[in-house]
Amino acid sequence: MDDDVISLHSDQSDNQEHVSRRDILESVVRHVVDALGGCEGGVYRMGDEVNGCLRDLKKLWRKDDTDDERTVARIFWETRVLPNDLIPILLATAGKGQVEDKRAIACADLVTAMTWPIDVASELRELDEELDKGTDYTQLMLSHLNYKAVLLKPGVMQALFGIMLPPLSKPAKERQERDGQIVNVVLHLIRNLAFIKDLPPNMHLSADQAEYSSLQTKLVKALSETHTLDLLLTIAANNDQDPLFNASNTLVLEIFYLLFRGIKPTALAIDQTKQPAQNLQRLLAAEDKKKRDIARNASSRHSRFGTTIAVRLNTNKKAQVDRGGDNAGSSATADASERGSSSRPLVLHRQAAITQESGNILDISKHQKARKANKVDELTRDDNLSYEARLVLQGFAKEFVESCFNPFLSSLLKDIKSERPKITEKDHLRLSYTTKWLLEFFLDLRSKENVIGGHRRWNLGLVAGVTDRSWIIWVLRRMREAMEEKPKMWNELQAGIECLTQLLLLIDNMASSVISDPELNEAAQLLQQQLIYNGDVLDIALESLRSYKEGTQSLTYLNSSVYLAYELLRMLERWGKENSSAMYVRKKAIRKKKAQGNGPSEEDGVPNIEDEGDTEEEEDIIHETMFTFEAFEMKFAHSEITRTLLFYLSRYKEFDSPELMKRAVNLIHRQVVKAKAEALYFNVSTLQLFKSILDDQRSLPKDTSYKDLVQLITFISRKFFKAVKEEPFLMIEAWYPMNRGHWKQYSSWEPEQKANRTRESAEDSGGFSGEVQVKKGYSWSEQIGIAVAALIEDGKSELVEWVKDILVLVIRQRQQIIHETDQNDRDGDADEIEDVPRKNAAPSKEALSKLTDYEIPYINDKHAEAATKDARLKLVFRLLEFTIVAEDAEELQWVVPASIAPSVLRERLHVVDQFLKNPIDLEGKKASEMLSKKTRRRHRRRSPSLGSDVELPDDEPRRRKKEKKRKEEKTYKSAQFIGESDEEYGDMEAFLEREKALREKTARAAAESGKIATMRATGTKKRRKKGKDAALSSAEEHDLIPVSPKVFSDDSNSDDEIIKSLRRSRSPSPPLKATARPKPKPRLLRKPKPAAETINISSDSEQQAQARESPTSAVLRPARKGRVVLSDDEV
Repeated sequence: MDDDVISLHSDQSDNQEHVSRRDILESVVRHVVDALGGCEGGVYRMGDEVNGCLRDLKKLWRKDDTDDERTVARIFWETRVLPNDLIPILLATAGKGQVEDKRAIACADLVTAMTWPIDVASELRELDEELDKGTDYTQLMLSHLNYKAVLLKPGVMQALFGIMLPPLSKPAKERQERDGQIVNVVLHLIRNLAFIKDLPPNMHLSADQAEYSSLQTKLVKALSETHTLDLLLTIAANNDQDPLFNASNTLVLEIFYLLFRGIKPTALAIDQTKQPAQNLQRLLAAEDKKKRDIARNASSRHSRFGTTIAVRLNTNKKAQVDRGGDNAGSSATADASERGSSSRPLVLHRQAAITQESGNILDISKHQKARKANKVDELTRDDNLSYEARLVLQGFAKEFVESCFNPFLSSLLKDIKSERPKITEKDHLRLSYTTKWLLEFFLDLRSKENVIGGHRRWNLGLVAGVTDRSWIIWVLRRMREAMEEKPKMWNELQAGIECLTQLLLLIDNMASSVISDPELNEAAQLLQQQLIYNGDVLDIALESLRSYKEGTQSLTYLNSSVYLAYELLRMLERWGKENSSAMYVRKKAIRKKKAQGNGPSEEDGVPNIEDEGDTEEEEDIIHETMFTFEAFEMKFAHSEITRTLLFYLSRYKEFDSPELMKRAVNLIHRQVVKAKAEALYFNVSTLQLFKSILDDQRSLPKDTSYKDLVQLITFISRKFFKAVKEEPFLMIEAWYPMNRGHWKQYSSWEPEQKANRTRESAEDSGGFSGEVQVKKGYSWSEQIGIAVAALIEDGKSELVEWVKDILVLVIRQRQQIIHETDQNDRDGDADEIEDVPRKNAAPSKEALSKLTDYEIPYINDKHAEAATKDARLKLVFRLLEFTIVAEDAEELQWVVPASIAPSVLRERLHVVDQFLKNPIDLEGKKASEMLSKKTRRRHRRRSPSLGSDVELPDDEPRRRKKEKKRKEEKTYKSAQFIGESDEEYGDMEAFLEREKALREKTARAAAESGKIATMRATGTKKRRKKGKDAALSSAEEHDLIPVSPKVFSDDSNSDDEIIKSLRRSRSPSPPLKATARPKPKPRLLRKPKPAAETINISSDSEQQAQARESPTSAVLRPARKGRVVLSDDEV
């Protein structure tokens, strides 16, 4: 009895566990469906509670939101609720004019939910491996096809269109939110029907199944007959005028995308009446080609007798065994027989072995490894449209281009820029593809148009929206984001590539000689210049070819990448011929950040401008580089691009147009002939492909592109065997890829002679208004020596003398100011006598503050022109830290800054004078070879560039920061010549003896003249130095230049006595001597010689006059030691 109780309890629990979700919902759904109504006498009768039943069905449908099995959808399909109940209710209400009936709107809402697209790929990814193991979506896809067929029956689309009319007929101010929802529901239903894919056409299907392969044709015709297509055009053309239309623009865009992707624009642009004849001709040509291929390899009439062919391998080994002779032992004979066993013959019984290679016949019997099929295209599909449907779509596309293209495109771009919530990620892809499709359609129509009287129907203004800067920026940004995503979004990148290709074709059309409009030609040139300067299009064209991998991207992506590279190179080549002068383009934008703490990184995006001053200092630097077409063409010579082109060429049998072969031949020709990179094709697999093409040469089409291909293959083959003859090891290298420039040693490519180019660029600097610089690796003093030597080498030693004159004048002027300022501030004390001469004292702060910038005067036009245009003289000025008042002035005005002390100027004068007397040793090279052009570097805001639409605020605070920082970081280049050393004074006792003799002579001279030695002529006393004022500055240890008693004037004209004396005291510039052997680079030394030569700035006449006036003036200048001279051992 206990066993029976246990058994009953066990059965009951098992029954409860086996109750499924379907068992619970199926009975409920069937009861609600039965309550909707039924047919009586051939007429559908609705139930009393039809409104409630429709609401219940919608609630039951929502149960599938959390059900991966979609149980309710399967039950709806099994009960056939849509064809048996919903469609009759819709026709009985909206079909008879009751368009505002709630039952009709509820039916449309439920039908829209039941036909909602199913993303099978994403659904399968979300399935659980254990719980959803038996899930099958085949039934659901078949149900959608059946629903589409039912909805395309006569009267249904007309009823759905009638539901939208009442909300649309209301004024914009009287519409309610429900009106927009009704229109949105019907538009979504049209979208759902356009999304459902037809079955592929098959002649072996039944009549019912064959109907499912032409549903898209019925849909296009139904939309045209019900004027739904006209409504879509109205919505697209009036986005900015009606809020209801603006809310539906993304939905309309999706409908356009689904309608256009089923047919190629080139097939729709031609005359549709000729389309059947062209299709027939194409099919007959394909059949004829197939017959010829079969006939070429067919067996002869003797094939019934069979074939036996013996193929012997390694015949050389067999011959070696035969020549071994009988002298060898038995063991040697056995080894030879084993070695010769590999030469046994192979027997083939195929007659094709008579004419074909035996290796190919052997490969037939081998097991072929299954290869992954390549994806053809993931953006398009092939809809089986009839002639009538093509005519409808052709008229619809023409009307869209003429009336809606520009406003519809601008409204969508505005919504994208405003980041509206309705914009999804897939809308970007749809917009790119639809724009590309319409552009291709427009250009094809324009090329076939017959111009009558100079008037064109398809003028370029109809598609002017794609030439707008915002549109190009958006396309380039989306492509960059697609490349940076992980994994990369290849479909969106493909759509962007096709958009850019059509844009290049449009620009080419604008710049064609057929158009005589100067405004269009100017606009085309401007667009070309912007695209080239931006550089993103150039990088994308190369990157798309380099990144292609078989099986990863579709074949259409490959065709699009090749097409873009082909058109871009053609445009650049034409642009290079029209613009012979080189152009500077943007190289790369680098963002420099100095963050405080854990600030945002570069990947975090653009920081907040308001917090910029507190958190980090950011600077956008745009580097510019010289762009030439030849340099870009050399970038195209890349091993990965070659690999992509070879894979593209390997599909030559699938090419349906000679234009495809023309693109491949053109790109390969640029690599092999123009870039001289033929070694990129020196691989065994490449030669095997070429051999296959040559074997099929007779079966190839007779177009010019195929003949060019044969010639190109012959050229590469000859180059290969010639290289093998010169370098036999290439036979081994041919088994490996030519990566990382390895191909250059086997090609006819030659490196550019950079030394010659540098010499040529530096030969004529008089007419060169740019800047030059000394190459890296030289100290400041060596750079001065090279610049001075370059001027002397160019026969312009008088400019070096002019530089010396400028330094002398500035030194005298500033020394006079310092002398007067410091003397006026001292107290007169007759008893105080200074032990150390006053000339070694450092200038006071007050004296330095009175120094002003010295504007260099131009005595003649030659000096003015040299200071403005001579790059080498400007280099000397910049090394001496002279500045320019205005960089953009027609005549540059150079200034000696007031911040440079006289002592620093004396040191620089000494360096220039030393290199003028003893030129720098350049080891037999010319000074012009040590110079190079200065790279242009610009600081810009990002807003003017084409690749970014971010606009930065005013740069005034940032500019002030830079100026403040620049003033704080002052560096004196002469510091390398100045140093503290006790050896400079020599023997201290001898120095004290000289000082004592000096004081005695000064006292005797004062006694004779009747004046005190410490008194000035004005009667003021000298002040004894105290504290830090008495310290000797290391920069002031050299002699002070004697100053004329009269006040120095800034007015420097040709009548000034100082200038006359300077001209008389110029030292002749020695010519450069050619050295017989290379010498080491000069080093600047401090020689502790007791009688070093000093710099005598004053003229001989002045020295004689001073000697006559004061016989003791020579004593006032003690001989100094520690002068900066060139070592005698080094010279």
